Amino acid sequence: MNGTLSPLTSTKAITREKLKNQLQHAVFLLLSLPSLTAYAQDTAAQERTLLGETAQARSEILADRFQMELLSALNAAMAAQGPQGAIGVCASTAPMIAAQLSQESGASVRRTALRTRNPLAIADATEQEVMQSWATAPLDENGSPKRWSSWEGDEYRYMRAIPTMPLCLTCHGEQIDPGLSAIIRAYYPEDQATGFTAGQLRGAFSIRWDEATLLRVAAGEN
Repeated sequence: MNGTLSPLTSTKAITREKLKNQLQHAVFLLLSLPSLTAYAQDTAAQERTLLGETAQARSEILADRFQMELLSALNAAMAAQGPQGAIGVCASTAPMIAAQLSQESGASVRRTALRTRNPLAIADATEQEVMQSWATAPLDENGSPKRWSSWEGDEYRYMRAIPTMPLCLTCHGEQIDPGLSAIIRAYYPEDQATGFTAGQLRGAFSIRWDEATLLRVAAGEN
């Protein structure tokens, strides 16, 4: 015996050292797991916040465009054809504006109401709940239409109140010309959207973004 380790003893020592290191690494990972999980959750929450801010800003622009383009078309139709022309704008031009904005943005853009004229505008459960909360006061303390936004699963939703404007009362007010009322009924046999006064909640712009679309939008901005 010369005091040196045999090859077998040396191999066992190396194996024990490897096992020790692996165990230490495993313990380190286990101890770090809560921190890593918290970090991942915090990162995901921050990403969602940023995506929500992007969706909010873009939804404001879309709602502004919808309102301006629709009002422009209504004013032009009223000037050229009177109220009958305005009915045609709401029946055909408004859906085309919504479709164009949806195609351009990747979001789902539409108008909805608690009392609808077009049956395609019937509100879903979320839209009904939000609009019911605005029913008695569609404007905020600054006189601006109220807004609402929230994540629902993997979808970001935005709504903005549409108060009844004086221009709208010709076709949506309490006293509608009988001839005009007949035209409205011809377009919309199940019309419920009459009897409004200026300032009342007429409906809302409703915009929906799926998370995958928002990620593509955000990536395009960077």
